[in-house]
Amino acid sequence: MKLKKITFALLFIFTYPAIGADKGTLTIPTTAVTGNPLGVGSDQMVIPISILNGRELSLRRENTLAETLNSIPGVSNSSFGPSVGRPMIRGMDSDRIKILQNGVNNLDASNLSFDHGVSIDPLIIEQIDVIRGPATLLYGGGAVGGVVNAIDHRIPKEKFEGITGRGEVRYGGANLEQSNAAVVDVGKGNLVMHFDAYNRDAKNLSIPGNAVSDRKRTSNYPIDHGTNKLINSQSETKGGAIGASMIFDRGYAGMSYAKHQTQYGSPLESAVSIDMDNDRFDFASEIRDLGTLFDRAKFRAAYTDYIHKEFENGSINTTFKNQGIDGTFELGHQPLLSMKGVVGLQFESGKFQALGAEAFVPSSKTNSQSVYLYEELPINQHKITFGLRHGEHDVDSKGGENFTAATKSFKTNNGAIGGLYSLNSQWSLAGNLSHNERAPSYFELYANGVHAATGSYERGQTNLKIEESNGLDGQIRWKSGQDSLTLGAYYTKFSNYIGLKSTGEERAVGGETYKISQFLGIKAEFKGLELEGKSMLTDNLQLNVRGDYVDAKDKTNGGYVPRISPFKLGAGLKYELDRFGARLDVLHAFKQDRVATNYNYQTGKELITDAYTNVSMMATYKLPTQLNLEAFTRANNLLDEEIREHASFLKDIAPMGGRSIMVGLRGDF
Repeated sequence: MKLKKITFALLFIFTYPAIGADKGTLTIPTTAVTGNPLGVGSDQMVIPISILNGRELSLRRENTLAETLNSIPGVSNSSFGPSVGRPMIRGMDSDRIKILQNGVNNLDASNLSFDHGVSIDPLIIEQIDVIRGPATLLYGGGAVGGVVNAIDHRIPKEKFEGITGRGEVRYGGANLEQSNAAVVDVGKGNLVMHFDAYNRDAKNLSIPGNAVSDRKRTSNYPIDHGTNKLINSQSETKGGAIGASMIFDRGYAGMSYAKHQTQYGSPLESAVSIDMDNDRFDFASEIRDLGTLFDRAKFRAAYTDYIHKEFENGSINTTFKNQGIDGTFELGHQPLLSMKGVVGLQFESGKFQALGAEAFVPSSKTNSQSVYLYEELPINQHKITFGLRHGEHDVDSKGGENFTAATKSFKTNNGAIGGLYSLNSQWSLAGNLSHNERAPSYFELYANGVHAATGSYERGQTNLKIEESNGLDGQIRWKSGQDSLTLGAYYTKFSNYIGLKSTGEERAVGGETYKISQFLGIKAEFKGLELEGKSMLTDNLQLNVRGDYVDAKDKTNGGYVPRISPFKLGAGLKYELDRFGARLDVLHAFKQDRVATNYNYQTGKELITDAYTNVSMMATYKLPTQLNLEAFTRANNLLDEEIREHASFLKDIAPMGGRSIMVGLRGDF
């Protein structure tokens, strides 16, 4: 209740014009900060990166981080109902995708289980950077698939005088969402303070028809998950933060505290609900113009205290806790033999606990330290990049009932070399060759118990070796004024890809029989294509196109890697004239029949997913007031199609929302 009062108070500040008598201007950087520590723009990056910020991000915000990013080529939503969604990139998920907040790892438990949500709400995020492909040099050997960096500016980096902020309210959608958010920054002298608050309430998701797919029903699936409404898919979220920085002539130092709470139902089990509570403390500082060999020093760290309680029929069944600190210290050096770059140290220390009836992993500790080097060598209008990273990782199991106490240590080495070649002022080529190594996670090593989210008995393997892969990534890029087109291709070959496979065995637990699934290393190949472009057809009308294709093969057993997004093609028209704006988007996902065997833990085989076409529209209108207010309405799934995301573990019992409309009001000052 207190948090709602804070939110409405901030919204009152935002909507009251007299408060801004001495309005300052807060300059928020919009260039990519992820994947390149030298601060170059996205068009100068060697690796593929997409940036979502400003008004575009504001209008695309959804319930989860993954759903917000679903329009970016190569990104899919591994949803577990409308309240849970972790981004998958190029068919890879879990620890292969790093979820960062302001460049520091987000230490929740979303990598452990499909039903664990990401503890970042899109309502407050100011910019999201998405790297597609290996980013192991700067963010650890685990980021083989890519990186998602959510930037919230809770630690201000620039000085300004006065007050500035933004606010938003919205209602509607397939889950009848009611949400509001407010962000306020106040600057005086060298001190800048940040405040934000948000809340969101969502009902059960409206769906077109039966929640259970036709293919699932033919297998005599016994559970009813709802018709026209997805049972137990409601959620309630609230959170907020306070931050402050001292801004100096050559840098800044600041801290922030943020709290995120969410309660949501599990569409898999009607009696199960989840209560997630996350506290995070951040510290960041940067000093520039040192005047020595090193011209810049940057330090970022975050401490996270995360707790996740799973309730069944109102009683706590299982509790997951994760406490840890993650940080980086980075030094940028002066040009050396024409090269400019950084050396850095990254550290992570985490303590994980699982308590209760469905604790399928033991309590554990993970400690990692890595050193890295990243360099860029400009050659006229071209550029060569290269880097190295060495990491040491200790993963300890505390043992206990059903678990063995053990300590495993791994050393990882990663390297990459890339280049950007400008053919002329419009055309360029970019490529990157990388060797990637990832240490197995605690659950891949030590799991031994029933996992309700998969409905199987999961078993780790303590003798797992480091996951190794070699990757090649290339793009051809064209840019002329506001028009651009990028076509990319990639190939990643794993000599040891760690995945969860059904063994065909069974085990009885508590009077029930479960299929046994085990983490195993296999040989695998991932390859694909990505397309993204835009063109101004007239002064007011823009055409957008996108597409992506992933082919992921299990080279050890034959067949395919599970939950790979199908071939997708999309196009859209965006129109703006004076105060009015409109947008029409069409996305077609083709049938996915390249499915995995020995994957589905109940039936043995992954089910085929039918094609769908998603048509959405949006309209905006800037109100003729002294305040910078914009009303918007957004309609999704206008054809009311049965949309099942193949990347979702619950695709056959929890489709995406049906036809819906949302209205809202946003603004800034």
